[in-house]
Amino acid sequence: MQVRDVMTRQVITASAQTSIREVARMMSEIDSGIIPVIDGDELGMVTDRDIVIRAVAEGMDTEGPITSIMTTGIESCLESDELREAATRMSDLQMRRLLVFDEDGAIAGILSLGDIALLNEELAGVALEEISDDRSKL
Repeated sequence: MQVRDVMTRQVITASAQTSIREVARMMSEIDSGIIPVIDGDELGMVTDRDIVIRAVAEGMDTEGPITSIMTTGIESCLESDELREAATRMSDLQMRRLLVFDEDGAIAGILSLGDIALLNEELAGVALEEISDDRSKL
């Protein structure tokens, strides 16, 4: 089974100029906790947790650009990757989501532990257990 068989395909992206408030609104509209951010050739991601911890809790102006709180150095996989390999990568990297690219380098989707769990609860459970075990050591 490949990543393309289970990934979430509907991906809305934000630009570098999009405000923190607008990204939060986008998340609400599409019922997603994550939005990729395209900043020229650089790619980032912002989660609902980033908005709360990095912006709201710090009293930032939510009309400021999303790039001020986005995470860079995004980990990813290809839609043609084997699902088990992607789940292992998520465990190794301590990540619950990976951005998925197609063979041409375009964003094709997002793979989450939830996507994996819908198809293979055992595989998702193993990945989550490894992520949770390592995080408890921090």
